[in-house]
Amino acid sequence: MNANKLYEKLDKDFGIETLRDDWSFMSFNDYIAPSFKRHYMGIMLDNTVRVKKVYTAVFPDSLILNKIIESGGTDSLLFCHHAMGYDGSASGFPFNNIPDDYLLKLKEHNISLYVLHVPLDKNGEFSTSVNLAKNLELEIIDEFCEYEGVKVGVICKTGLKTAEELAQYVESVVRHKVKLRNYGDNVIRKGLVAVAAGGGSYGFVAQEIAELGINFYITGCTRPVPTFEPTMEFHKIASASRINVLGATHYTTEKYACIAMTRYFGGLGLEAEFIEGRFYLEDL
Repeated sequence: MNANKLYEKLDKDFGIETLRDDWSFMSFNDYIAPSFKRHYMGIMLDNTVRVKKVYTAVFPDSLILNKIIESGGTDSLLFCHHAMGYDGSASGFPFNNIPDDYLLKLKEHNISLYVLHVPLDKNGEFSTSVNLAKNLELEIIDEFCEYEGVKVGVICKTGLKTAEELAQYVESVVRHKVKLRNYGDNVIRKGLVAVAAGGGSYGFVAQEIAELGINFYITGCTRPVPTFEPTMEFHKIASASRINVLGATHYTTEKYACIAMTRYFGGLGLEAEFIEGRFYLEDL
């Protein structure tokens, strides 16, 4: 498929001209497409004129890049939710730039990189929170949590009765440890659960959940970070409002959207493969 036509199709289907994002804190160089330097979404590395295969991933970590490069494939597109690598075990800022030697290798192998952060978080068929809820078999009944001008969280119904039951169930689905902070009553009030994939530990999110009368919240990152005040405010409000908080890691809560995107590309007649990355229990 012609690469530019594919980029245009993605741009249109995910409405990037109407949205805003911010990756201004990353390092920019001549490898980065000029349009990405302005809008922080869409095509980031424009390295091929024809796309034969698409890989999808949450973060463009070295683990992911090595798998693609070592496969020997060329004329490919890497579709990522994030523009930077991620290390949840880092004590400070967890995001890291793609090293220049990898940028060169991607160029030499004709592998482009297309990034949708806010556009993929925006609630819809392929979005992060929607696909997390679907994989947890929760019934989506409404949306909440406005971020960068769009709704990115969903309100769901569950048949499970207690926080402990739901935590055990989530752990069985994601297949790794999760962390439940029992700030509230064990009984899930009215069977309602708020879900926002990724880094959803912000004070304004906890405040909205409290105002909705919901006492169970699922997100990715839940670790209180003293140097990042929004997380501290989040836990203060969640505790005071008696909201049980379950963390399932940044990576895992967002990967289901990137898995779903293989279906999107398949619908365009392209071979698409999700590349499994790494979760960090330190997020919890």
